[in-house]
Amino acid sequence: MGARDDKIAKYIDENKKLGLGLSDDLITKVTVGLGPSIYKKDSETVSCSDAAELERVKKNYLIKKLGCTESPQLDDAIKDVCAKMGSSNRNKYRALFYGLLASNFKKESVYA
Repeated sequence: MGARDDKIAKYIDENKKLGLGLSDDLITKVTVGLGPSIYKKDSETVSCSDAAELERVKKNYLIKKLGCTESPQLDDAIKDVCAKMGSSNRNKYRALFYGLLASNFKKESVYA
């Protein structure tokens, strides 16, 4: 198994542990789409306490990648995902975070 496969396996385990309900297929596709960012500790996770990072998630992922329109719903969805992954959870993996957002907006087809 390669490094990417190890990361995917870790994310799938975390998904099950947190009871997020994402499919293994979606986790795999989102992880592949993230490219080399998953190998850097800082970019592998999302910090829900960093307003600038959450703004980047909204602009670069929700609006640019998923094609969502700017609205208060985007901020609400990000807050929901932060809550779903747990405020005490220090490892909010970006692959799972993005998978939950894609699922929330019914945009899984972006990864088809």
